[in-house]
Amino acid sequence: MDLLSDIIAVMRTGRPSANWARVGSPWSYRFASYDGAGFHVVVRGSGWLLMDDGDPVQLGPGDVVLLPAGHGHVLAESRDPGHPVPFEDAVPDETGNVELLCGKYRLDRRRTHPLLATLPNVLHLPAHAGDHGRLRAALGLLAAETTNPRPGRDAALAGLLDLLLVYLIRAWFDDHEDLGWPRALRDRAITAVLEAMHAAPDKPWRIEELAAAAGLSRTTLTRRFTDLVGQAPMTYLTHWRMTLAARVLRDTDLGLASVARRVGYASPFAFSHAFKREFGVAPGQYRAGHVSGSRPPASV
Repeated sequence: MDLLSDIIAVMRTGRPSANWARVGSPWSYRFASYDGAGFHVVVRGSGWLLMDDGDPVQLGPGDVVLLPAGHGHVLAESRDPGHPVPFEDAVPDETGNVELLCGKYRLDRRRTHPLLATLPNVLHLPAHAGDHGRLRAALGLLAAETTNPRPGRDAALAGLLDLLLVYLIRAWFDDHEDLGWPRALRDRAITAVLEAMHAAPDKPWRIEELAAAAGLSRTTLTRRFTDLVGQAPMTYLTHWRMTLAARVLRDTDLGLASVARRVGYASPFAFSHAFKREFGVAPGQYRAGHVSGSRPPASV
């Protein structure tokens, strides 16, 4: 079980996208708040990231920033943004000395996973910081696909953008090894428990079984898990089950009993009670608010 991949897959609600632009002075672009995560790469030149609520960040050539919560911001050539225009209205300047690669991932922010919630509002990776060779390789391939369209471009971009998100999170974890989730993913006992939960969310787990999977006592598991993950084991399990249930309700037409079984509840009544406690609405109301005309066919 690949925990990070599982978490990203459940939170994703659409395909990622990216655009490359060469711009000339003066330049200043507005990025509205977004239901997902955004990123910027300064391929050439320099500039400033100006958050609507936060400190400005100076960017140099090769710098990368990820905005995990999709907060509104401005990207500009100086700390004085003047009158920024939407990035979608950017006018390419073939003689410009700044090249930007900007993109976004659509994520379900109504149910942010605790791992992603630990990331800062701005994740800045300067070009000279750390040894992140795979990230740099992915950025090079991404820039090439964006600037030189060839057959298969859309498929290549989707895969590279997925790689970029994973590599950015990995890079931040590598540079912050002492924090909770980075430590949790290096702790074999805690990882064993997380993998067990993710691999079989429908299993009627008891704390004794999870402690056995970790090779720890119940007390030690609870203390260590809570310290690193930020939630007690059974609380995390409920959160993850409800996150999975929300996605099934949103993306399929499965009946309530089937959804309940998928996430470890013996009866629709018990599942409905737990779901309403987490989301504030009954499963049927939640589904009605997320009806999609392109749901996949139901399966049992």
